[in-house]
Amino acid sequence: MSSKSGKSLSEVHESVDVTVPKSRMKTLLAFIGPAYLVSVGYMDPGNWATDIAGGSRFGYSLIWILLLSNWVALLLQSLAARLGIVKGWDLAQASRQQYPAWVNFSLYVLAEIAIAATDLAEIIGMAIGLNLLFDLPLLYGVLITVFDTFLLLFLINKGIRKIELFIVSLVSIIGLSFFAEMLIVKPDLHGVMKGFLPSALSGESLYIAIGIIGATVMPHNLYLHSSLVQTRKIKRDEEGIRKAIRFNFFDSAIALNAAFFVNAAILILAAAAFHRNGYNQVADISNAHQLLNGIFGSLAPTLFAIALIAAGQSSTITGTLAGQIVMEGYLNLRISPWIRRLITRLIAVVPAVITLFYFGDGELGELLILSQVILSLQLGFAIIPLIHFTNNAGLMGKFKNPTWVKTLAWISAIIIIGLNIKLLSEEVGNFLESSYAQYTWLRVLLYSALAFTAFLLLYVTINPFITEHKEKNIVPHQPLKRLNIAKPKDFKNIGITVDFSSHDEASIQHALGLGNKSTKYFLIHIVESAAARRHGEDVMDIETLKDIQMIESYAKDLAEQGYSIEYKMGYGNRAQNIQLIAEELNVQLLVMGAHGHAGLKDIIFGSTVDAVRHKLKIPILVVR
Repeated sequence: MSSKSGKSLSEVHESVDVTVPKSRMKTLLAFIGPAYLVSVGYMDPGNWATDIAGGSRFGYSLIWILLLSNWVALLLQSLAARLGIVKGWDLAQASRQQYPAWVNFSLYVLAEIAIAATDLAEIIGMAIGLNLLFDLPLLYGVLITVFDTFLLLFLINKGIRKIELFIVSLVSIIGLSFFAEMLIVKPDLHGVMKGFLPSALSGESLYIAIGIIGATVMPHNLYLHSSLVQTRKIKRDEEGIRKAIRFNFFDSAIALNAAFFVNAAILILAAAAFHRNGYNQVADISNAHQLLNGIFGSLAPTLFAIALIAAGQSSTITGTLAGQIVMEGYLNLRISPWIRRLITRLIAVVPAVITLFYFGDGELGELLILSQVILSLQLGFAIIPLIHFTNNAGLMGKFKNPTWVKTLAWISAIIIIGLNIKLLSEEVGNFLESSYAQYTWLRVLLYSALAFTAFLLLYVTINPFITEHKEKNIVPHQPLKRLNIAKPKDFKNIGITVDFSSHDEASIQHALGLGNKSTKYFLIHIVESAAARRHGEDVMDIETLKDIQMIESYAKDLAEQGYSIEYKMGYGNRAQNIQLIAEELNVQLLVMGAHGHAGLKDIIFGSTVDAVRHKLKIPILVVR
């Protein structure tokens, strides 16, 4: 289904009004929220794996990588927020306007891979957390995570502020848990401070460092932030936009520094608990939990597991929102949120289940780190377009990036892409030395993938320099034209579905208002009892007899008021029989009552209106 609105996350677009004058503190509180949803991606279970591996293997020496990643994250998230505030576009929508279709499709696929890698980390983290707290087998934990699909559906119906409150609560649980952990493990403060000094990276330390960067600066968060800032309704004048940019920067600084504290706490915890005690190869979260129990008793590992579950649950919500944004932005395609969530979750569940079946529980930690390296390799394809768009004076006007921001942004991009190239070259070298290199098809596949991604990265980098950005229509509407309205035709046959509930009076009243004394009205009712579904019109159970009595009463009342009334009964499937009866009676307009339920109730009770409107080509009036 195509998106009928050009607004990113249209369900909550401009749903928080910040245009009403307030005190400075109240204004800040009104703006605070989007960056917290983004920040949970910076403290998800994938970060835990890389931070634990880094702390256990290299002590405090990689803290500077976390700090560098946090600075880069703050810079890039600020650019994403600026794009959303100034242009009202998310990053995917902006890319669709700049690049040709084949590039956008390629970028979409890469973004989906990044989101799947993110979701994989959430699944593994949640499953491990449930295992640590309740001794639930990992495979069952992975399968249970499929059912949290409906949590986002429930929360988004409650509004964006409810989602933000839920996320902030989970972030608080994570932060408090690790604050308590620090009091228990008592790290070496001198070693911690020394860890802020940069050191050389190579081999395994480079691999872990890139994993940390990939786990910290996450590509899907750039799409997410550029959309979430649009949930605030601001004044669209220069002062209002500058105010929004300023307060969103404060929001980002507070939220991302909280994320840095959590990541640093995890790395410091691993360094103090494991590296200091000679456990230098701990990369598995489960092992970390067991070692904490052996070294510090039961409280530390319990806090660790609670924080892990909170991190996984909070991150899974934001991953779903990002998936919706990239699908709508790149493909102009919107599907039901629960289907979108289920697809994303199943894509991530499959590799987790395969790993458990064929390699065992012990390989989940390595799979977590691999997912973060995959994220890092996707970064350039999100960062470079973002820098181009926010540097463009034609797009951003006076809100384009100042020179110092441009410089820092390009330096960040070069560092990240350079580290990725170095990692890739090392990994390709390892592959060529392995036994797998004997398979020609694997070498061809590898070289083809490398060649295409290199060309794509070069294209998205150079194209904006040589091609003028043209604003395209980002919604599937025809150009504006004058309306040519003819006199509405009189409906000769109007169908009215009835179910003998309190909604019937409103449906009939609206139908009568659309016709006249010469219009013929058809009351339509479908009997859905088990006997009716089995025997059709031959059924004469108590429900059918009662329904006939009710519909005859309706027809008699309307006939006494001078209306031309007939009725028709159907048996079994509601939507299918309403369609058949409407076509048989040559109904020109169908009036239906809606019960107003949605989400899970639609799944349980069925959604007749949606099913019928897809089957019939006549106007349908839904009365609620």
